[in-house]
Amino acid sequence: MKKLGALIASVAISIASFTSVSFAQDKGIVGISMPTKTSTRWISDGETMEKLFTEAGYAPDLQFADDDIPNQLAQIENMVTKGAKVLVIAAIDGTTLSDILQRASESGVKVIAYDRLIRDSGNVDYYATFDNFQVGVLQAESLVAGLKERFGDVKPWNVELFGGSPDDNNAFFFYDGAMSVLQPMIDSGEIVIKSGQMGMDRVGTLRWDGTVAQARMENLLSSTYTEEKLHGALSPYDGLSIGILSALKGVGYGSGDMKMPIVTGQDAELPSIKSMLADEQYSTVFKDTRELAKVAVSMVEAVMGGAEPEINDNKTYDNGVKVVPSYLLKPVALDKSNAKEVLVNSGYYTAEQIDN
Repeated sequence: MKKLGALIASVAISIASFTSVSFAQDKGIVGISMPTKTSTRWISDGETMEKLFTEAGYAPDLQFADDDIPNQLAQIENMVTKGAKVLVIAAIDGTTLSDILQRASESGVKVIAYDRLIRDSGNVDYYATFDNFQVGVLQAESLVAGLKERFGDVKPWNVELFGGSPDDNNAFFFYDGAMSVLQPMIDSGEIVIKSGQMGMDRVGTLRWDGTVAQARMENLLSSTYTEEKLHGALSPYDGLSIGILSALKGVGYGSGDMKMPIVTGQDAELPSIKSMLADEQYSTVFKDTRELAKVAVSMVEAVMGGAEPEINDNKTYDNGVKVVPSYLLKPVALDKSNAKEVLVNSGYYTAEQIDN
């Protein structure tokens, strides 16, 4: 009888477990489309959302598109075919999704643009992101602070500008935010762009490719800075910053009497944090993507419950067809003085990760 009782209990537990798993997936499939695995932040975004959606009772379908537009389109189409009720999309190119989103809309699928605005489509329901204009402002302010700190006895300051990928709507907000700080200083002559290369059409870096940024900086150094020194480089992303720094170190900056130019960044990627602590990269902008993932999950929960998600911006993000209701998080400027404290105290990195 004891054995029979144990067997019955075991079966009951198995049934309960099966019921729990089935119930956990009753809320439906959520498609999560991330652009690439080449940046640690996208891996973190995707895995965090996958975990949070699972805990909330959804069946997440996480896909990385390897920076290949046809691949992302095929993955999203497959999510719709499998019955996803909501799509959370960080687009590779925010202008290429109109057709697939039309089909998704016809199937009753809701769409949340994640961090990167999806353009030219009326079928984008909400947008979760950071205050991207403010990201650019913080980058430019840190650039100026660094110039004053390291090159206070030099005027004017020679600076070169780098932009993000022209197919990423955020890149224009970063650039415009930065130029709201830098343009008056350029106009007054405090800052000189010796190459004359300005505007996203000239300084953009396709696919945020660090090797492209490195090659461009190498060309700038050989063509423009053989006689005079470079004092700063506006970089909108850590992956570009590392490439820029490699080009600078390749011609001797950071050694001897050649001070390292002030180089900014974004995303608080671990190689850049270590570079900052080694007095190479000057600053970065921290965007806690764990919080952004939570916003995306809360948006899905609201939509699936027939409610309106929390929105704090209804005017900034016009995608060419509509102003997309958005929730903006605040970015945080980091430099050597506060980077480790902020990142370790928030649990984003451990002290061991930063120090090793």
